Amino acid sequence: MRTSKSFTIEQEIDEYVANTRGERSASDRVNELLKRAILQERLEKLEEEAAAFFSDARNAARKEARAFQKASMRALARD
Repeated sequence: MRTSKSFTIEQEIDEYVANTRGERSASDRVNELLKRAILQERLEKLEEEAAAFFSDARNAARKEARAFQKASMRALARD
């Protein structure tokens, strides 16, 4: 469903839409570009979330590895 809205855009954007719309209406071209921008933002957010998640996982793994190393050194020192 489409809703009629009024937005102010920069001249450069208007020219880009006019030059790239082809046979479509300017409205259809703007909708296409906005959908692509939304998808790009979502992908960037997912990448940031994944980076944060794996960073935390790596830090936890390092802590576990250090704890294991310390325990191993203590066990070897006892022998």
